Amino acid sequence: MILERTGLKKRFNKVLQVVLPLGLGAVILIWTYHGFDFRHVWEVMNGGVNYGWLLFSLVFGVTGHLFRGWRWNLALAPLGEYPRRANSVYAIFVSYAANLVLPRVGEVSRCGILAKYDGVSFSKSLGTVVTERLIDTVCVLLITGVTLLMQTKVFAAFFEKTGTNAAFFTHLFTSTNFYITLLCLLAACVLAYFLLRNLTVFARVRGIMGDIWQGCLSLRKVKNPPLFILYTVGIWASYFLQFYVSLFSFDFSADLGLMPALVMFVVGSIAVAVPTPNGAGPWHFAVITMMMMYGVNKGDAGIFALLVHGIQTFLLILLGIYGLVALPLINRKH
Repeated sequence: MILERTGLKKRFNKVLQVVLPLGLGAVILIWTYHGFDFRHVWEVMNGGVNYGWLLFSLVFGVTGHLFRGWRWNLALAPLGEYPRRANSVYAIFVSYAANLVLPRVGEVSRCGILAKYDGVSFSKSLGTVVTERLIDTVCVLLITGVTLLMQTKVFAAFFEKTGTNAAFFTHLFTSTNFYITLLCLLAACVLAYFLLRNLTVFARVRGIMGDIWQGCLSLRKVKNPPLFILYTVGIWASYFLQFYVSLFSFDFSADLGLMPALVMFVVGSIAVAVPTPNGAGPWHFAVITMMMMYGVNKGDAGIFALLVHGIQTFLLILLGIYGLVALPLINRKH
């Protein structure tokens, strides 16, 4: 009976980890696009989209993955692990596609791929991934700080119009926006709890915490720090350019400029931290809100978010499939 209950509890937790992100994303998407005229999307697609710019933006989506794979190899080298660069890149491809099914599972899957094809220690590579995520967080904070400093007047004007009187706070705590944001934060905390608990259990059973810690400290012994920094800049420059270039795909967003694009990129990057597939829902909500702040009407902003996020997600799926097919082929002789 106890074993049956334990098994049911484990299955329930696994189902919850899948259903929660999907359900959260669906709820936010439904709320964001409530009353939206989807017929207008087809009208825009039939003549209002510059597909050349949209496809060009995907180039930077690929380069971001390449830089991330190359940087990973630099982080693994101090640990005595030297996977093939192609394997590292393809593992990145697969991991981002895996995150579409279950957010954050890709971090584990890519470590498993290198363990399978190059014999890389799973626990050590997992440690480098943890460090990598910390670096990403620092990068987002730095970009956010710089953006806030450069756009102080814009944010000051925004808060002057919406947040300088008591009526604003009354509206805030009674608005759907507040509860959507609160729901996103709670979901992020719940997913973090599950991930940490699973990692703790795995570490206790396998005794791998020492190796994970070595992986986290691997950056201290990176042989080429300038190259590591260059790859990091390349990753985030690629992410930004992918978003920025996509603005030129639509007449209503082509003239927004560099700084509004940076603000929207920062807000969207923060929203992606919410555990939904590729940030679906929170990303749409954040980008639409910021585009409206810069004068784009809600309908056009909704079309931009829907199409741009859709094609970026499609790219992740294609790269994931390509990685899954390429990995056994290029490792056949090994």
